[in-house]
Amino acid sequence: MELHALDWTIIVAYFAVSLGIGLYFKNRAGSSFVEYFASGRSLPWWIAGTSMVATTFAADTPLWVTGKIASYGLAGNWLWWSFAFSGMLTVFVFAKLWRRAEVLTDVELIEMRYAGQPAAFLRGFRGFYVAVVMNSIIIGWVTKAMAGVLKQTVLFDASAVAGAASSHNDFYLVAIMLLVTGAYSVISGMWGVAITDMVQFVLAMVGCTALAVVAVAHGGGTQALQEKVTANFGEGAQAFSYIPEFGGVDPWMPVGVFLALVLSQWWASWYPGAEPGGGGYIVQRMASCKDERHAVKATLFFQLMHYCVRPWPWIMVAFAALAMHPELRSWALMKDPGPGQNPELAFPSLIRELAPIGLRGLMLVTFAAAFMSTVSTQMNWGASYLVNDLYKRFLCPNATDAQLMRASRLASGLVLLLGGAVSYYMVVQEVKIDMAWQFLLALGAGVGAVFILRWFWWRINAWSEITAMVGSIGFYALFSNWGTTAELPTEYRSLLVATSTLGVWLLVTFLTPPEPQSHLQAFYRKIRPDGPGWGPIARTTPDIVRDGLLGRGILCAVLGTTVVWLTLPGIGAVIFGEMTKAMLCLGGAALAGFLLMRLVGRSNPTAPISG
Repeated sequence: MELHALDWTIIVAYFAVSLGIGLYFKNRAGSSFVEYFASGRSLPWWIAGTSMVATTFAADTPLWVTGKIASYGLAGNWLWWSFAFSGMLTVFVFAKLWRRAEVLTDVELIEMRYAGQPAAFLRGFRGFYVAVVMNSIIIGWVTKAMAGVLKQTVLFDASAVAGAASSHNDFYLVAIMLLVTGAYSVISGMWGVAITDMVQFVLAMVGCTALAVVAVAHGGGTQALQEKVTANFGEGAQAFSYIPEFGGVDPWMPVGVFLALVLSQWWASWYPGAEPGGGGYIVQRMASCKDERHAVKATLFFQLMHYCVRPWPWIMVAFAALAMHPELRSWALMKDPGPGQNPELAFPSLIRELAPIGLRGLMLVTFAAAFMSTVSTQMNWGASYLVNDLYKRFLCPNATDAQLMRASRLASGLVLLLGGAVSYYMVVQEVKIDMAWQFLLALGAGVGAVFILRWFWWRINAWSEITAMVGSIGFYALFSNWGTTAELPTEYRSLLVATSTLGVWLLVTFLTPPEPQSHLQAFYRKIRPDGPGWGPIARTTPDIVRDGLLGRGILCAVLGTTVVWLTLPGIGAVIFGEMTKAMLCLGGAALAGFLLMRLVGRSNPTAPISG
């Protein structure tokens, strides 16, 4: 794909702005440890919320969505839409608790909730595991996605001539982006990351929307596009089904897979950005907010943008790819596809095939922005674990702010190097993005329930969480290699891992002693968790007045999820001209939203928390 002067101007301007933002916030980031990782706890909700949205819009996301639609149709997106209820619980139940805890990382909560050596071990191990293992895998797969975009666009001719196996120009170009991202992330801290996230998100959405408009116009409009996709495949109308059609001769998504996703994913699996009970870099953004109200608003804004606003440009490009390239579906169904037979790469292929001058540069900036926003977050987030939960906690507990700042910048660079090494492996070995997604989802299955219940049940102890973590890894290994379970779809294996792990950690909870009462009382006083699960501790601390809003928060989460799950098909109905369906879906979403706002308005005001 040839780039012209306008394309190059757009690309150069984007990188200049990114570096400029990093330099602007250099001095502010270096003023303190909390400033570097949590923006001095002063982010307004709209910056924190946009940063959450931007960092979950990675270079791999549009590609992954395209691959899922080729496999399952529109319903393939339920793999991530099923997390909506978990996300809404974070908004209306957990956000205020996390902000109240005033932690810098989610694993710091471990020693606030549990006591003794088991808690210390769990905090250190989990901090290392997330920062080094999981973080590197995430950086690796988004780098793999960015390399795939480059191969299908600006390096397409070179790759065709030299062969994908012998040319690593894609990785070298991505390495330059990693260095630029590393530069502004290391020097600017969370403020620089959050502000660049805002710029990057706007660019990414404008670029994807523009490509969707071009792709649909090329297909002759939405109706012609729908007809072409339907005609290309047997029972092809299923491609557009929001709820899978289970009665067909050959359903694109089996009923068991759908039920496994919707009924268990939200509570079973731990996944960065969609953690049951909140966690990860979402907690980091909430911890960076001014107070509890801003944390709640930021998380609600994130959920609505994440599920209701972002997906449809990606989806329309995927439908256009299915209309233009019917072979994508056969590739998606292959157990062992050959080189180049990857439906995920159809998205960047359409950039090469359809984008005019100007849009080519904008689309490259779109993917660069999505890629860099994710990597900058992973760097800052991963470094926060290494410094706060390993260096400061175990190696140098009396470190000065200057020492912590030096360690923070070194840790950010180390995270980038580790991620770069995994990235090189994934690019060279041609690891599919979906394989990495499924691996992390299955590996984290089973820990979600304990992450939710530790807030609301006093009896859970450190051994409960250790067992959940070890059991999740052990059962994943067992069911991936044992008899007929190894042949099951990943969604079924994840459910087996989750239920098996749940049973084991519950058993261990009752076989091991509870946390010391004094420690539980300290946690209860600080967090003031609602619900009957803290009854024995509440009776020993009668002076603590709780919010009493747990039931209302859960109902708000149900209504929020209803808004999301009705808005999604409502927008699709508008796009395809199905106005009756659109009115019903969007009307239902509006009613749920109205009831939600009434309930939220009745909630007791929360006093701001300083610091």
